[in-house]
Amino acid sequence: MKIKRKIIQIDEEKCNGCGLCVPSCAEGAIGIIDGKARLVAEKYCDGLGACLGECPQDALTMIEAEVEAFDMEAAEAHVKDMKPVLLPSAPSMPCGCPSTLMQVFPAATACDKAAPPIAPDRRPSALSHWPVQIRLVPATAPFLKNADLLIAADCTPVAYANFHQDFLAGKAVLMGCPKFDDVPAYVEKFTQIFRQNPIKSVTVLVMEVPCCQGLPAIIRKAMAQSGQEIPMNIAVISLRGEILKSTAL
Repeated sequence: MKIKRKIIQIDEEKCNGCGLCVPSCAEGAIGIIDGKARLVAEKYCDGLGACLGECPQDALTMIEAEVEAFDMEAAEAHVKDMKPVLLPSAPSMPCGCPSTLMQVFPAATACDKAAPPIAPDRRPSALSHWPVQIRLVPATAPFLKNADLLIAADCTPVAYANFHQDFLAGKAVLMGCPKFDDVPAYVEKFTQIFRQNPIKSVTVLVMEVPCCQGLPAIIRKAMAQSGQEIPMNIAVISLRGEILKSTAL
């Protein structure tokens, strides 16, 4: 049955097929097909517009039209069965940006840990997945299931020398900047993440500067909207790379 409601519209002439809009849609309503972003099915689009801020070409708009009603159950089933062809892949990106190609890296084996490093002063990366930017990680990403989640402000790895060893190891990481990015979109993204995944714990890592303090507030709001209670720790890093405080909530 068709009803009048809000739904996403994609301007194919403006779209360059970069795929940045795809992971922002938790319902899998958008796919890269024949080199262009396309609406897979009207019933998969919830009309909330989480994808609107992702397009560098301004090819996405929200319209009101007589379309199929949003079907949450069908959307959830679609996400589970979604084929790789609907996801962005490097060959179909004219912008040359494979940043949304999801990858999970294998954990180090006992042999890997026992073997000496190639350079004595070089420590291995603790990163376990890709992508890491909040805007690029879909709520359905497999590495979010049962994860200890690290939500880090963009500047923290630069300021804190032992970021990988002290904070990243054993965690799924999402990074962003509450000053320059879309705060409402962040709230919605984390609300969906907390609703759809059994997150074990959340660590929020921020700098001491005022603009960073919005990140814990975003996470608190998203957690409240999701109805989930997840153990959370907030760590504050100084401009000189010291841990100023660490607060468990």
